[in-house]
Amino acid sequence: MEHLQHFFQYGPITAVVAFLMACIGAGLGLRCVVRAFAASGFAKHSWLITAAVAIGSGIWTMHLIAILGFGVDGSPVRYDVPLTLLSLLIAIGVVMTGVFAIGLSRSRLRGVVLGGVGIGGGIVAMHYVGMSAMQIHGTLGYEMPAVVLSVVIAMAAATLSLAVAFLARSFRGTAAAALLMGAAASATEYTGIVALRLEITPGTSVLSGASAVEFVFPFIVVFGSFLFLSSAFVALSPIRQEREPAVAFAGPGRDSN
Repeated sequence: MEHLQHFFQYGPITAVVAFLMACIGAGLGLRCVVRAFAASGFAKHSWLITAAVAIGSGIWTMHLIAILGFGVDGSPVRYDVPLTLLSLLIAIGVVMTGVFAIGLSRSRLRGVVLGGVGIGGGIVAMHYVGMSAMQIHGTLGYEMPAVVLSVVIAMAAATLSLAVAFLARSFRGTAAAALLMGAAASATEYTGIVALRLEITPGTSVLSGASAVEFVFPFIVVFGSFLFLSSAFVALSPIRQEREPAVAFAGPGRDSN
């Protein structure tokens, strides 16, 4: 028997804050990629790694805030801590493949497409690994059409956000792209939650893991601080040559003079 799921048991504030955190991480990551275009060697790779950590941390923090508002009738909900932490590492690792595809590709179109698939894949992998950490009195399943839809949303919106960021010629393009990527992460998160099908088996045993409140708040503080401080660092960091995104995205070797 299916049981009612509550997405916003604390009101819409969790969805709004989750979206904002995803946007902050995306904006920081995209600016780091732009900085990477003006660098070479170790510095270039450092900017790309920072971009992946920022985007991955942003979407993971979005997930943590979103699950604060998630509840189920008929059972408490707890989360396996190691598996939830694994979802963070997966998010950063998969997003990194997309970020390096953007930063190292000599083809503008190929970079956008591969980057969008990589970042979108990171969003999807983070969500479903994170949700597999859920502990309830019962079993979890998914409706596959909604799962497929969440994958399409993540990859299509991430690709669109990269196109806007690196084909536009202003900082506004980066800001718009960050909003699109934040929307991609949030839409994927809630589409994935809608896809859940729960079979509750009433029980009184104590579930393993931690509640969302116990687990989430410390990490929101840690990663929220990381994103804000890193944003300030990137904004204030000097750069030898600030190229326009559309030019920079042409990749290494296109503007050697």
